[in-house]
Amino acid sequence: MDALSSTVSTVCLAAGSFFVIVGCIGLIRMPDRYTRMHAASVTDTLGAGLVLFGLLLQSGALLVAAKLVTLGLLIFFASPTATHALARAARMHEPATADGAKGDGPSTR
Repeated sequence: MDALSSTVSTVCLAAGSFFVIVGCIGLIRMPDRYTRMHAASVTDTLGAGLVLFGLLLQSGALLVAAKLVTLGLLIFFASPTATHALARAARMHEPATADGAKGDGPSTR
């Protein structure tokens, strides 16, 4: 591995680790469920993506690289979908507000 790919890999791994740590702190410190879900989704998508890209640069075998790309695509598509479903379920099961409005009911579309 040459010096450039080693440097880029190290930067990606460090940046991904930083985003994962900041997201974990955000899960603890954020005030309500929606901002905690946002911190978790950013951590999952951006942090894991950077870590996987850094590992992809270090992988030598084609099979390992294919597995890392597959895992990255799974995270890229599944994480936002799961976060959206979780937020929608939380919104639907919220108690009524002061004006009597409740969360969104099941979609009629």
